[in-house]
Amino acid sequence: MTTSQKGIFLVALGAVCFSAKAIFIKLAYANYDIDDITLLSLRFGYALPIFIGIAWWRYRKGTLSQIKTRDLGIIALLAMLGYYLASWLDFKGLQYITAGLERIILFIYPTLVVIFSRIFLKKSISKRSLIALGITYFGILIIAAEPRIFEAPDFVKGGTLILISAITYSLYLVFGGEMINKIGSVNFNSISMILSSLYVLVHYSLFSNTDLASLPIGVHLYGIALALISTVIPTFMVMEGIKLLGANRASIVASIGPVSTIILGYVFLGEILSVQELIGSVFVLAGVLMIGK
Repeated sequence: MTTSQKGIFLVALGAVCFSAKAIFIKLAYANYDIDDITLLSLRFGYALPIFIGIAWWRYRKGTLSQIKTRDLGIIALLAMLGYYLASWLDFKGLQYITAGLERIILFIYPTLVVIFSRIFLKKSISKRSLIALGITYFGILIIAAEPRIFEAPDFVKGGTLILISAITYSLYLVFGGEMINKIGSVNFNSISMILSSLYVLVHYSLFSNTDLASLPIGVHLYGIALALISTVIPTFMVMEGIKLLGANRASIVASIGPVSTIILGYVFLGEILSVQELIGSVFVLAGVLMIGK
């Protein structure tokens, strides 16, 4: 397996794991009376010890000594944007719209990554990437043109929250990619996720009256699934994939996310899967495969 193929595999599998997040959230909302910040706190609360353990292991190996105070300040800001603010807005938005629609809106971020990379980092955009991006987003537009998708009564409210989430996550990926090249993907991801978890837990302690210990075991199981399947595992996969592919190419490969969410929503949530959505999914996959080739 070449470096490029390895990067594509990691980003694609990570995107599928991230996509499962929307399914876990919708199932938790459907089965339990729980709010967004409580569920988000369970996600990061269960993930935090794992990230601390990884960071401690890296510290014992001496790989964290290269990180300067200025780097920590940048990581702290990126963590606030990427996995605190973006995650919270995503959880809130999913209270109002379907998992499939959430993923479609959220996955405008490959375009935003390419644009922000051009604006802030002056990175050129290759012709192949533009073509792949066009094919991918043509597929997403076909899916988004399905009238049923916009039937949610609070579509504008939920969609706006998800859109802002996509913008903050894009900025995290663009500038996070620069930090990854400087300090390594594992170091960056461990530190940023520890800080993101702390932001979420502080938010919970200030604005929530829910006692986590008194929640039903089922809610905690959803929190564990969110922590492991949709946080710890995919964050390392995606960050390593960005290291191998670069933020632009990795973001295009991750466009497979909307397709996987639509399929998972059909299987686990009973959301309708139309022929139009299947056709759009083919175009999305074609764009991803073009980058791989």
